[in-house]
Amino acid sequence: MKVILSGGTGFIGRALCKRLLQDQHEVVLLTRNPGAVTSSLSDKLSFRLWDAQTLGPWRESIEGADAVVNLAGEPVTAKRWTQAQKERIMASRVQATRAMVGAIAKADRKPLVLVNASAVGYYGHVMEETVTEEAAKGKGFLADVCEAWEGEARKAESFGVRVVLLRTGVVLGEQGGVLEKIIPPFRYFVGGPAGSGKQWFPWIHLEDVTGSIVFALHDRNLCGPVNVTSPNPVRMKAFCEQLGAVMHRPAWIPVPAMVLRILYGEMADVLLGGQRAIPQKLKAAGHPFRYPDLAAALLTMIKE
Repeated sequence: MKVILSGGTGFIGRALCKRLLQDQHEVVLLTRNPGAVTSSLSDKLSFRLWDAQTLGPWRESIEGADAVVNLAGEPVTAKRWTQAQKERIMASRVQATRAMVGAIAKADRKPLVLVNASAVGYYGHVMEETVTEEAAKGKGFLADVCEAWEGEARKAESFGVRVVLLRTGVVLGEQGGVLEKIIPPFRYFVGGPAGSGKQWFPWIHLEDVTGSIVFALHDRNLCGPVNVTSPNPVRMKAFCEQLGAVMHRPAWIPVPAMVLRILYGEMADVLLGGQRAIPQKLKAAGHPFRYPDLAAALLTMIKE
């Protein structure tokens, strides 16, 4: 399979690129930073320069490709959410997806599937109800970003392309992601939950994210929004307790919501909110999760 991949130098993208190459797929990486590409990974990896905004020579690579995976976008938690940063977060996702769909529109031989990133932030903060793909859009900045992002991707459906929208949860893995920020306080015995700890934490192991994307590439019946989360979400307090147990550290110092809002502003909503998101479509389609349980997942990435 020939797969066009954008966002392939990010946390999820690097792992996906490695998985696709291991599975002997041909990968064309669209990147603004060719120096970040390790071409020695495989002779099946090549790259094309793109600006994630406009059509250019890179669009020729879409011609005859079997699949497109679009993970491009400004990291949500990289910086404090000033108005300018919020605009960058929104624009980076909408513009990259619009450019990708524009390239698909111009291709004579179009890909069969577009797998486009999104997030469970689409649902906003849901205190108790179980959240499946049928749940309505929630409130807040991330919900608005996901709605606009998905709207651009779904335009590819008018060209006969199957579109899968990856509503990904909190991704756990080594060398990046949320653990990179959560682990340090635990190492110094000051770890604990954010806010009340009662909010749901829709986690998923990085290997199950890449596995879900590969599954979506091949399952022709899978389309529309797909929750990419563990089938066993936990509350924030339980997550911190399990992380502390694996690291042999206490999880006894909660971070008050007021402190988080002072430190991070509106971005604190990412930590203080959550939802009990369930991967209903993946389960119904028979997708196997390698790490459905939190303890086993954490043991693969905590080196203590």
